[in-house]
Amino acid sequence: MPRADFYLIAKPRFADQPLLLVCELAKRACAANQFTLILARDAAQAEEIDDLLWSFEPDAFIPHQIAGTDEEDELTPVLIVAPGTEAPARPLVLNLRDEAWQQPCERVLEVVPADPAARGPLRARWKQYQAMGYELNKHDM
Repeated sequence: MPRADFYLIAKPRFADQPLLLVCELAKRACAANQFTLILARDAAQAEEIDDLLWSFEPDAFIPHQIAGTDEEDELTPVLIVAPGTEAPARPLVLNLRDEAWQQPCERVLEVVPADPAARGPLRARWKQYQAMGYELNKHDM
């Protein structure tokens, strides 16, 4: 059964810079040898995540690239995907977009904003994943 994990931003470090949580989750996926897609909202966010993955922890090395920029997409553990870019299927998907991930995967991770006013769409998405038969989990970060 596929899983959907919702990560609720609580810590000031992540509230100030939510993409740090994305980097942390990508680091954990890499440590577990899980090939991951990070679905960026747009090309600018893809670039920002790309830069942050190089710098967010001085000792962390997370092999990554923006999808479609190199022939090595299939071999790169963490692929950052801007809308409109084709990407290979992966077991783990970190979704930063506004709609639920509809493609097959083992697990999808959703980052929930710290601002309660911005959480409405994520509540709807929780119900959407539930209707698709996903096992749901919530984590405070």
